[in-house]
Amino acid sequence: MRENRATTNIIIIMVSIHSKWRYLFMFLGIQLVVMALLSRDGYQKRVSYFIRIFRKPDILLGRNDTIPGIPGGDVYADLLHLSKSPSHGDDMPYCPKTSPLISGPIHVTCPSGLTLKEVQRKNPLVVRGGRYRPPDCEARHRTAIVIPHRHREHHFKFLLYYLHPFLQRQQLQYGIYIIQQAGNYTFNRAKLMNAGFREAMREEDWDCLFFHDVDLIPEDDRNTYICDSNPKHAAIAIDKFGYKLPYKMYFGGVSALTPTHYLKMNGFPNNYWGWGGEDDDIGVRVSLAGMYITRPSLKIGRYKMIKHKLDKGNDVNPKRFNMLAKTRQTWKLDGMNTLEYKTISREYLPLYTNITVDIGTEAGLHPATVPAPEKPAANMHVAMKTSAKLKDDSRE
Repeated sequence: MRENRATTNIIIIMVSIHSKWRYLFMFLGIQLVVMALLSRDGYQKRVSYFIRIFRKPDILLGRNDTIPGIPGGDVYADLLHLSKSPSHGDDMPYCPKTSPLISGPIHVTCPSGLTLKEVQRKNPLVVRGGRYRPPDCEARHRTAIVIPHRHREHHFKFLLYYLHPFLQRQQLQYGIYIIQQAGNYTFNRAKLMNAGFREAMREEDWDCLFFHDVDLIPEDDRNTYICDSNPKHAAIAIDKFGYKLPYKMYFGGVSALTPTHYLKMNGFPNNYWGWGGEDDDIGVRVSLAGMYITRPSLKIGRYKMIKHKLDKGNDVNPKRFNMLAKTRQTWKLDGMNTLEYKTISREYLPLYTNITVDIGTEAGLHPATVPAPEKPAANMHVAMKTSAKLKDDSRE
């Protein structure tokens, strides 16, 4: 009897030990899986992913508060309490050197059904032409945003939805310029930015100009849109590239230069027709002009790219590598000092200034006295329809 009882106790103890070891191994296994997931693409990204699984979907439009504990808050949070100031007199104090409205990471999505009318409603302090100044203090910095554009209305609405409050959080005085290429000839991004620089500086003595791709949305408002002592590359970490810098001399997406920087490097090249090459040319120009590129940290200079296919009329430039090899010889001969274009229209819309320009073709700018051929005339009609569409959408 005693032997049976002892045997039973031994069996119970062995089962208990076996169960404890089994649970211990299960616990260690779960820990290893969690650690592997967290380290795969970065701790913050994985934590954010797990939290999003268990919380309700965001209703982006109409949200006016941040979500405690979750990386990436609402870019419109804390802005609704701002009211228009009666005037900006001499006794207006300067804004703080660091804006108290800056909060860090921004949660970025692309809400369906977004219209420019909704963006306008969310930004009541933005005035005609896409201008803004802080209502309760004098801005320390005046920044112009230059956006080269053609047939990208879908992306443009999302950029404005985020960019206006993003800049307001930084207490900047700013203006947004859309530089639209007329016609359907091959797209020339760099030449449009040259035209944008000249047109923006004609209107105001801006301290800083940000040259901004229409499909890139900033994800952290600590990435301040002010210039440094040298040309600044702001879009250092794009989700398309795994939030890493593709290569050392990359200067694409979003860049910032003072008027002095811009003229010192003779602006951007005018002869890059089609996709690719101009960003690298610009990076080389910075170095040849005796300057260097500054950048924010990878944690702060983050951008989300709106997915899209390569635009029609913006095919890959097959000459880009040969042209880049000659930048040292050509940068003083091709740039602001050789820029030619014609301004077709200038529209001061509620959220931006739309400037449509004819930058010609690789053969040059057609003289105004020469009758336009039948095909370019038709293309011009298309460009004017596009401009009218933007105008109508913004006034819905």
